[in-house]
Amino acid sequence: MKAAYYTLGCKLNFAETSTFERQMSERGVLPVERGGRADIVLINTCAVTQMAESKCRATIRRLVRRHPGAFVVVTGCYAQLSPERVAAIEGVNLVLGQEEKAELVERVMSPGFRVQSSEQRLPTVHLTHRRRDITSFAHSCAQGDRTRWFLKVQDGCDCMCTYCTIPLARGKSRNPSITSLVEQAQMAACRGAKEIVLTGVNIGDFGRSTGDTFLDLCKALSEVDGIERWRISSIEPDLLTDELIDFVATCPTFMPHLHIPLQSGSDKVLRLMRRRYDRALFADRVNRFVQLMPNAFVGVDVMVGCRGETEKDFNDTYDLLSSLPISQLHVFPYSERPNTAALRIDHIVSPDEKHRRANILLQLSDQLTHAFYEHHIGKESMVLVENGKSRLQGFTDNYIRVELENDDEALVNTIQRVKLSELAGGESGGENLRIIARLCE
Repeated sequence: MKAAYYTLGCKLNFAETSTFERQMSERGVLPVERGGRADIVLINTCAVTQMAESKCRATIRRLVRRHPGAFVVVTGCYAQLSPERVAAIEGVNLVLGQEEKAELVERVMSPGFRVQSSEQRLPTVHLTHRRRDITSFAHSCAQGDRTRWFLKVQDGCDCMCTYCTIPLARGKSRNPSITSLVEQAQMAACRGAKEIVLTGVNIGDFGRSTGDTFLDLCKALSEVDGIERWRISSIEPDLLTDELIDFVATCPTFMPHLHIPLQSGSDKVLRLMRRRYDRALFADRVNRFVQLMPNAFVGVDVMVGCRGETEKDFNDTYDLLSSLPISQLHVFPYSERPNTAALRIDHIVSPDEKHRRANILLQLSDQLTHAFYEHHIGKESMVLVENGKSRLQGFTDNYIRVELENDDEALVNTIQRVKLSELAGGESGGENLRIIARLCE
């Protein structure tokens, strides 16, 4: 029996899907080869924007066509928020909500379940509807086809920002014990992991359900033998404490790399969004982090064109981002989400204006990334070597993408000292930007 897996959305979804794949493999289900037909198709969906939902529907239909007769399972945020719409797609056999996701492999692999479900005229839908009843935590620590591993440490969110449906899709903030996560990391180390990225919906909120703190978790994980690199995927600025920054700055296994959501540089818009910080606090967090780690990479999420955002508000955002030692921006045009408080806010930004503002910030991001990369030309750095499409690649400790001149595949999953020699991938920043590097003798 063979299965195909497809992930849409965030690193958390990727970690979960990779864990499903490993669990299925342990039960004898092999990944389908490229161009082959799968017996089971698992799709983990995203619902962060209207575009994400549209991409989910198109992906489901495409995979149904590619694998005719396969048992198709759809889970994730879009399945939780719009189960009827997912179930209406021809070829879907099973829709699982977030609370039921932990039972996905057991359900699919139980004797006779797929046959029974596929014989039904309508797909089976298992879904916990109330947010407060989504309480389970499905452990995920997986590598997939990458060298880096991803460890899910937290799920859900209690913030209820006005523009966001994630709390509705993921439930309340919750996390497992530190002991269980240390055990997951030890398992990954035994399987050869050198670098682990900590993922979750709101990882800085870790400990709400166990009485711990995210700093407690980081300290415990730093003691795991064999893991040479830890990365924090994303953390809210109000949860990025001085103590956590000091720890990352002094712990040799935590990398000088953070991703910090801003969303808006206007205090008025931040209040409309119900964010729990202002622009001054955000600037203080970024400046303190980079002051202690001058070569640190700082990525920032920013949203443009949300309800209530005037031209002045956008200019405030641009000015703030321009003034800070930021390395890259992830820019998201605001997308109307059903059942969110933002729909009650006056002043709607037109699609054309959202597009214009997004392009301005994307150009700024290219400039910031290019400048950050260029600053490191001629320096030496440590790189975790990975397989690339045509050549070996990897990331430095401070998250610079490099391409190695050496093509010895024995180097994969080893950490090597390299000399950063020249930029490649165009004159501007962006996903294709990288630095050509050679091994130091």
